[in-house]
This record gives sequence, C-alpha cells and structure tokens, in this order.
Amino acid sequence: MSAAGVAVSKSDPAYAGQAAYTRRTLRFYDLIAYRIDCPLFWRCSVKQLRALYDHNVSGRHLDVGVGAGYLLDRCRFPVAEPRITLVDLNPAPLAHAARRLRRYRPETHQANVLAPWGLPEASFDSVALCNVLNCAPGSMSEKAIAFKHARAALAPGGRLFGATVLAEGVAHTRRSRLMLKRLNERGVFDNLHDHKDDLEAALAGEFATYEIAVEGAMAFFTARREGGSP
Repeated sequence: MSAAGVAVSKSDPAYAGQAAYTRRTLRFYDLIAYRIDCPLFWRCSVKQLRALYDHNVSGRHLDVGVGAGYLLDRCRFPVAEPRITLVDLNPAPLAHAARRLRRYRPETHQANVLAPWGLPEASFDSVALCNVLNCAPGSMSEKAIAFKHARAALAPGGRLFGATVLAEGVAHTRRSRLMLKRLNERGVFDNLHDHKDDLEAALAGEFATYEIAVEGAMAFFTARREGGSP
C-alpha cells in the first residue's frame, strides 16, 4: 500500500465519515448498504449501481472510496485483466476490498478524497466516486475539489462516474429524511445541504460533458474528460 501522509486525527472533519468502516463492520457492509439502505431508504436498487459500473468501468480503473469492494467484485470489466487502483482514507476498507479483488491484484493507495491524491496524472480511463461525496465533509462547493482531482487522474477521453445521496433537489420520504438526519448526527454522512444543482455546478466546473440522473434520493453522474476518442 502506498500512502500520502494521510494520518487523520479525530478532530479532522474527514475523520467521522470514514471511522465507521472497521474490519468488523465491513463484514456487514454489503447487506446494510445495498440490501437495506439503498432500496428501503434511498429508493435505488443495487442493480442500478452495478449497471453504472458495467457501462463505465475501464481496463485502467481508479476506485475512490471503496467500501467493501462489492461493485468492483460484481461488475463486468471490458478486459480480462484490468489494472485496478483502490483509494480510501481508511486502511481497513482498502485491505478488505483488496482481499476480495485479489484475483485482479489491485494496487492500494491511502488518500483523502478532498486532498491531492498523489497519483500520476492522466493514468486512468475510468474513475469512480460512488457513495463517497455524501460522507465527505463540507459543502458541495468544497467537495467539488474531488472532481478536479478525478479529472487530473483521467486520461483524455476517460470517464468519471459515481453516485451520491443528496438532501435537496431530489425526492425524499419521511423515512429517508429520518435516516438522513440520523446518519448526519452520527457523522457517517455530511450532506444535509447537498443539492442537485450544486452537484451539477461542481461537475460543470471541471467537465464540459457530463450527465446527472436522479433515482429516489440518489444522484447518478457521469462525465468525460475532453480529448481521446468518444
């Protein structure tokens, strides 16, 4: 594993959003995130998330905020031996996902999504930010720095894709609002002011070509770095 000087203290705003992911809790991550939270609260199926990966993942892929590695484990890569790099602030998800994906021999890299990633520029044909922005601290305009880092990591023609739970500009139910409040109070999420319009502005600030689709309380986004073949 490579690291970029990212030891995080409990006083750091980035600490709370990643602290819940331990070796123990990661054993239940797939069940909670994809079988309970997504369909019951955010009203989005895991099939839609898997389709997002299937349609956008490449043979040179960078995954930022890896969770337990479920989506990479289940998606269809366009090549038999993809080159995968995993990035997370927390070493526990990195180790867990790397074990799960060991057939691909992924590289792991510890970094804060909102700080410089410390990776070679223009080295990837796809970058995923799935369910990481809703955990990152700050306003959406502050989180937009992640798109700048993603664009730098992408080769010309490469694709950024991901999904995030929004608080505003999407349809919530009473149940989802209660869960959103609870997760923000616990510090797992930091997205009570994340609005669809602000997400669009953040993408537009770095990419000339992008799309946003809303499903329930989640926004799916894709963007393409200019240059290269369509």
